[in-house]
Amino acid sequence: MDEYVLQNRWVIEGRALYYYGLRNCDNLFKNKVRLTKKQLDIIRSLPRKLARNDIITLGKLVGSQVVIKEEFRPTPKSLSDARFCTECAANDYMIPGLEFDHDGRCPMCQTAKETENLKSLVPILDEIPRSKKSRFDVALFYTGGKDSTFLLYHLAKIKKLRVLAMTWEIPFMSDSARASIENAQKHFSNVEFISRSLAKDDLRRIYKKLYELSDNTCACPSLAYLLFYPDLVAEKVPFFIAGNEPVQALGLYYNRMAPKLAYSFSDNRLLGILINIGRILTLRPPLKKGQFQALLTMKQLAYGDNPLKKLSGYSNPLVSNVVTAIHETPSLLPPLKKSIRVSSRSGNIPAFVALDFDKICGGKYDWNKTKAILTEECGWISPDECSKALHTSCKIEKCKDHSQFVRFYNCRSKMIPFSAIEMALASRNQYRSREEILKEAELHLGFSLDEPRECAVMLKFLEDEE
Repeated sequence: MDEYVLQNRWVIEGRALYYYGLRNCDNLFKNKVRLTKKQLDIIRSLPRKLARNDIITLGKLVGSQVVIKEEFRPTPKSLSDARFCTECAANDYMIPGLEFDHDGRCPMCQTAKETENLKSLVPILDEIPRSKKSRFDVALFYTGGKDSTFLLYHLAKIKKLRVLAMTWEIPFMSDSARASIENAQKHFSNVEFISRSLAKDDLRRIYKKLYELSDNTCACPSLAYLLFYPDLVAEKVPFFIAGNEPVQALGLYYNRMAPKLAYSFSDNRLLGILINIGRILTLRPPLKKGQFQALLTMKQLAYGDNPLKKLSGYSNPLVSNVVTAIHETPSLLPPLKKSIRVSSRSGNIPAFVALDFDKICGGKYDWNKTKAILTEECGWISPDECSKALHTSCKIEKCKDHSQFVRFYNCRSKMIPFSAIEMALASRNQYRSREEILKEAELHLGFSLDEPRECAVMLKFLEDEE
């Protein structure tokens, strides 16, 4: 090929080029290239032969997988056409624009060593102490899915803690999740189960706005935080945990939603001292581990993104869109805002913490072993799709996968489909075999250019007016 072309997945946006994909480790997050006017004019004129002066003007853009005359990489149209990582289940169909090194490894495998300690954005505790101020030792956002049930089992049965299990009842909860919650209530005598739901009119208003922004209605777990934070404050619960497995937290890094610093923030003593000096000067009690993260999470829901976060270049459209949708129903916010004020002034802030899934499993969080234990010990019900292991509590999970996939595939969103990253990381970290991951991706996830039938369930709720 004598003509030069712009490599697939590079898109002109204003005076810059943006790459819709995940690049090799040397350029991992270098997706944006600013252009001079002359460079922009040349790139707009492609494909064509380039004169020597044109090549000089483009400089490093030529031959660096930006402007090329060979190795053009088309986007696969199915999983069967995809190129796969030689070490994990990552592929350039589920993650369009995925790059590979000379050994055929994806960026996630290339950076496995340097990201092995990026486990959580909230403090990880080895042990949760018994509380002297509350009738609960810990609260758990409980969905009836595999991961939250595993945490419930560990906290209540292994550690014998007094647990408050909080369930937000969504209209799309899977039948297996409902049955699992009912069975858990029979198995755990030291757990108090509470549930909350929104008025359908309020929920429909939120969902409609969220669908307008994201093409799906996924608001978990943000709406659960909004509903239950006042309960946590009123009960003086010292700690609360979200039922997220390790690959979900790490996925935020590869989606450029959290820098490495965020994973070690809770261990940074200097930052902790500076924050607490500010609190003491304003006559508020100093914060303990996890309390800053709790306040930050709840304030974002109540008041929106902090301007400093926007300036940092790191954003989470999943959460930002949910926050925008929540504010369509402002009557929901006063109880949350009041609880934030009360807890911040008193210092009785429930700390947002996590447990190390690998550590409490004594090695690796093996999904198959976990499901077997939960079935026997908790009466957990697996979804009908027996090979399904990721996100087992929702009927419309495919809708979220599909919308994220299609938007990224068509370069309409800069967010890489979360399930695609999570599945790749799960196989990389040996939570499941590559074969199991690919079987689940093909059968049970929404990575299809055709709309899955589950979307009809989601749209029916949006359209029904009672």
